[in-house]
Amino acid sequence: MSEVSLIPVRRIERKILLLRGEKMMLDRDLAELYGVETKVLNQAVKRNLERFPSDFMFQLSKEEAALIPRSQIVTLKRGEHRKFRPFAFTEQGVAMLSSVLRSDRAIQVNLAIMRTFVQLRQMLSSHADLARKLAALEGKYDKQFRAVFDAIRELMREEKKPKREIGFHTLMAKPAKAGSAKAKEI
Repeated sequence: MSEVSLIPVRRIERKILLLRGEKMMLDRDLAELYGVETKVLNQAVKRNLERFPSDFMFQLSKEEAALIPRSQIVTLKRGEHRKFRPFAFTEQGVAMLSSVLRSDRAIQVNLAIMRTFVQLRQMLSSHADLARKLAALEGKYDKQFRAVFDAIRELMREEKKPKREIGFHTLMAKPAKAGSAKAKEI
């Protein structure tokens, strides 16, 4: 088993960030995966800038760089400086790195990263399909449930009927009450 195959997909996924509406990877994360210093990676890119237009790579603004969490490593490695804002690479920029970094490890890591991007894209599309199907079901069943709820409301509606008296009733006339005019006559 090669050293590169030990890089789990989850490790790569955690390094993919959403910046400016694009999935990106930072230069320091790519350098770590490739097994080179960030400075070496950036020098190779600068020697081949024509291969990295702005839609392949860009440098983060100060505000964006401040939002990026710092590494868990307390001390910086030799050659790493936080005074430089990191570069972010799109999926196409990462693919272009394979032509700039020519080691066997770089090729294998690049393949793993590209496969991870593809898996993420497939997951997002399957979630979008699921969301569309759910919305269609909700629309379909809302109409059916509306009919059920209307029927239940109809059953729950009370009709105003006159209340019946409780007890035994005869056909005889009701006796007059004690204080009435008919009662005084007797």
